[in-house]
Amino acid sequence: MKILHVETGRHLYGGPQQVLYLMQGLTERGHECTLVCPPGSGIDSAGRAKGLSVRNLFCAGDLDLPFAYRLVQFINDYKPDIVHCHSRRGADVLGGLAAKFADVPAVVSRRVDNTEMKLVAALRYRPFSRIVAISEKIAAVLREHDVEASRISVIRSAVDTEQFAEPSDCVYMRDQFHVPEDAFVIASAAQLIPRKGHRFLLKAMADIKSTHPHIYLAIFGQGPLEAELKQQAESLGITDRVTFAGFREDLDSYFACLDLFVHPALAEGLGVATLKAQAAGVPVVGFESGGLPEAVLHGETGLLVKPEDSDALRRAIIRLADDDELRANYSRAARERMRAEFSIDSMVEKHIALYESILND
Repeated sequence: MKILHVETGRHLYGGPQQVLYLMQGLTERGHECTLVCPPGSGIDSAGRAKGLSVRNLFCAGDLDLPFAYRLVQFINDYKPDIVHCHSRRGADVLGGLAAKFADVPAVVSRRVDNTEMKLVAALRYRPFSRIVAISEKIAAVLREHDVEASRISVIRSAVDTEQFAEPSDCVYMRDQFHVPEDAFVIASAAQLIPRKGHRFLLKAMADIKSTHPHIYLAIFGQGPLEAELKQQAESLGITDRVTFAGFREDLDSYFACLDLFVHPALAEGLGVATLKAQAAGVPVVGFESGGLPEAVLHGETGLLVKPEDSDALRRAIIRLADDDELRANYSRAARERMRAEFSIDSMVEKHIALYESILND
């Protein structure tokens, strides 16, 4: 098969990483893939570094009609069997329309669980033969917005379990983020935006500091709330226990050095960062929201608590920090589950079966 992938996001967050996993897996199985993405984007350089076929088309967002026109021209020249759109910013609306104009069947991946008006959903997904939801939660949201169940396929995101089985330089990591050698290190990794819930984690850290001063927090990510969250940490008196580490392209190399991963998101499609943490053998604490209960098994690979409850978050963190045996049990179970249920091979094979079902209709 010949598949054209369209990803218009600027940064190499979890979604674009999934696109690279998929393209590599498809290429290894003999399928031809090309990626369309904006010049200078995170996936542009990462895709080229992996030897993938990349074509740059600038996209300014959902209203960039010239992008759609250029994409139609490229589709007509490339002649793919399938167009797979991966991101919401421009790629889903305009990518779907471009594929429709070029008369090529299209698929779109939906990675977020937020709601939208039914009319908007109808227009957004009309051009697509199938919508790939990365969790059952997202599939449920789509059905609630009157997207036909027959067009929805659930294919969960994957994690490179082999990568996270490799040893990490934890001395370097602690040095980088000014963490004492004997500290218990927890981390969060997400965009600094309201729905990721960092404010609740900082509140929990303020209460934790008084009873467990050896617990340190590293917050990975960037976003519009950075200044506000730093101000909150200062007002709570925890700047000596919290490091804002920014966006790190080498973040994956640090997961195995963590004692605990905390994901306080209020809305989440699945939570790729939690998959990575678990693949590295790190238990997860988070809010029971969106697709998180599918990514983290409460009481088996981590602990999930009621959303927006900072005190419950604090108790869960302390429970795992104080119980080495429980943490070790969760660590083993997490590694095993990621290998069994979230492998890249499984994700790729499910996409191939989906593409073939569309072409054989």
